[in-house]
Amino acid sequence: MAGSEPQPRLAPPALPSWVANLIIVAILAVLWPLNSVLEKNLNPYYLQILVIIGINIILATSLNLINGITGQFSLGHAGFMALGGYVAAVLFKHYQPSGSAAILFFLGMLLFGGIVAATAGLLIGIPTLRLRGDYLAIATLGFGEIIGIVINNTEHIGPFLVGGASGLHGIPAYTNFFWVYSWVVICVVCVWRIVHSTRGKAFLAVREDEIAAAATGVDTAYQKVIAFLIGAFFAGVAGALSAMWFSDLDPGSFGFIRSIEIVVMVVLGGSGSITGVILAAIVLTYLPERLRILHDWRMVIYSLLLILMMLLRPEGLLGRRELWWTRRRLRSASAAAEPST
Repeated sequence: MAGSEPQPRLAPPALPSWVANLIIVAILAVLWPLNSVLEKNLNPYYLQILVIIGINIILATSLNLINGITGQFSLGHAGFMALGGYVAAVLFKHYQPSGSAAILFFLGMLLFGGIVAATAGLLIGIPTLRLRGDYLAIATLGFGEIIGIVINNTEHIGPFLVGGASGLHGIPAYTNFFWVYSWVVICVVCVWRIVHSTRGKAFLAVREDEIAAAATGVDTAYQKVIAFLIGAFFAGVAGALSAMWFSDLDPGSFGFIRSIEIVVMVVLGGSGSITGVILAAIVLTYLPERLRILHDWRMVIYSLLLILMMLLRPEGLLGRRELWWTRRRLRSASAAAEPST
């Protein structure tokens, strides 16, 4: 009616689960031919950047489950990545299967690397995740450093070559664009569905107020261990993908700085925002490559841009919102401003 207050339009309903599953299957089906097209037509340098972006998306999204969604502060993600990468690479290099068995073995090693990392996450999580804040950060940092020291000082484990401080070289390269982005889809979908499930609500309750969550019956230590275990699994898979893309592993590349790089992606994207973390992983992987033309000034300008971003947007690119939620809110606001007819 004329003169009545404008009523905001409701946001469109969520997609039915079968439609969402069909879209996921379609994306995975498209990745295979896209992989062939990119390998034939794209410069190998840019293809490598795309692969590194995918690996960083897996790492950042999995850490976001721990740091952003469950509200913990882990600095040991590079340690889980190293475990998954070394376990998968050592076994793959030792046995070096061929033919169709190689693909099956490759997939098995990805899963096994993730399981080993998840087991380590469980072992480190049970005694330490009763800690909070800075104490938890120090404990996970210590775990990452222990992993690095052990790898540095291990040349062989029985018949298996680890490489010690010189690294592990000559790993068969089976990772490609298809496998990396298939795991990107799996990781993002799993984290998204966990967050919007009953367990996800428990994670969010722990993040918002751990004492209040415990008072309402949430087993906060258990929820933190589960989040840690899932995040560690995907970090291990990312490490295995990375090892079998570069064909080399350097223990120095899994140190404290690598963990900080992943944390920066989570903070810059917005702790708790899945799409924000994905955007940050893309930007923070591509930007240093574009700044290579500046040579010695590259990291100075990169660091200044990060500082500027944190000063102007301390909550991150999207805060705790998702990309489509931001657009939906803008549409709702514009709809509410329209005069009713």
